[in-house]
Amino acid sequence: MKEQLNAIQSAAATALSTAKDLAELETLRVKYLGKKGELTAVMKGMGKLSPEERPIIGQIANEVRNFIESALEDKKTALETAAAAEKIANETIDVTMPGKRPCMGKKHPLTIVLDDLKDIFIGMGFSIVEGPDVETDYYNFEALNLPKDHPARDTQDTFYIDKNILLRTQTSPVQIRTMEKQKPPIRVIAPGRVYRSDAVDATHSPVFHQIEGLVIDKGITMADLKGTLEIFVHKLYGNDTRLRFRPHHFPFTEPSAEVDISCFNCGGKGCRICKGEGWIEILGCGMVHPKVLRGCGIAPEEYSGFAFGIGLERTTMFRYDIDDLRLFFENDIRFLEQF
Repeated sequence: MKEQLNAIQSAAATALSTAKDLAELETLRVKYLGKKGELTAVMKGMGKLSPEERPIIGQIANEVRNFIESALEDKKTALETAAAAEKIANETIDVTMPGKRPCMGKKHPLTIVLDDLKDIFIGMGFSIVEGPDVETDYYNFEALNLPKDHPARDTQDTFYIDKNILLRTQTSPVQIRTMEKQKPPIRVIAPGRVYRSDAVDATHSPVFHQIEGLVIDKGITMADLKGTLEIFVHKLYGNDTRLRFRPHHFPFTEPSAEVDISCFNCGGKGCRICKGEGWIEILGCGMVHPKVLRGCGIAPEEYSGFAFGIGLERTTMFRYDIDDLRLFFENDIRFLEQF
C-alpha cells in the first residue's frame, strides 16, 4: 500500500506538471482526489491493515493528499496567471494608431425635403397632425364629398381590404378627423404615405407621400390660400419663382385650382424639365367645400377655409433634378450618398 501511495504521488506530480489548461487540471483532480479517485480507493482499503500499520499508512496517505492538493493549487495559479497574461497581450490597444472614423448615416432626400416643408409651415403657425394609413371608406371618400357612385372614385385605383376598409388614397382623411376633434381656428399640415394601384414606372408608384394642408377660421378667403402658397414656394424654390393658379375641380373644395410654378431650371423659357412650357405643376388646392365643413360639425355660414395637397416625391424630384421616382425606393447607396 505504501508503494501504491508513492506511485500515485509520482504519477500525479508528472501529470499536473504537464497540464495545459484548467479543464485538464479539473480532470486530474477528480482522477486522484474524487470520490472514486485513486487515492480515495487506497484509503478505503486501510480497514484491512493491522492496528500497527494503520497510523503509518494513514500518515503517508495524508502527506500524498496534501502534496496533490498543493500541486493542484500551484498549477491552477500558474495557469490562471498565464491565461490573464495572454488575454492582456491579445487585447492590448496601440494608442498610437489612428482611430477609425465611424460611418455616419445620412437623411434620405425625401426626409430632407419633408423636414424643410415642415419648417416652412411651422414658421407660418401650422401644427403637424397624423392619421392612420388604413382608413374607412367614409373618411377616405364619403366625408370628402365623394359618395359611393361618384365617378372620381374610379380614378383613385384604391386598395380595398374589404368593402369598407382600405389603404388611404390621399392624406385628406386627416383633415376630416382633425375637424371632427378640433374646433376652429385650425391650421395644420398632415404628411404621410398614401397608396394607389399604379404600375411602377419613372413617375408612378403604388406607395408615395403627400403633405395635406388645412386652414379653417372666420373670414378665410382665396387670397389667404394664395399668400400662404406664395410664401411656401418662395422659401422652397427662391423669391424669383412665380406662381400660376389654374381652375380645376376637386370634390372636397370649391372653387378649386391647380398650382404651377415657373420652371426653376429655365426661369420660364422652356426646357426638358418643364417640357418646353415654362411652368411645372406642383400641387392642388381650393376652398373647403361647405358640405365637407357641415359634415364635420362646422357651420359654413360662420367659418371658411382652404386646403392643399403637395406631392412629396414630385417636390423632391423638382428640387434635385431627379427624373426617376423609383430611385427613392431602391436603396441604391450610390444614389443616396449624393445627398
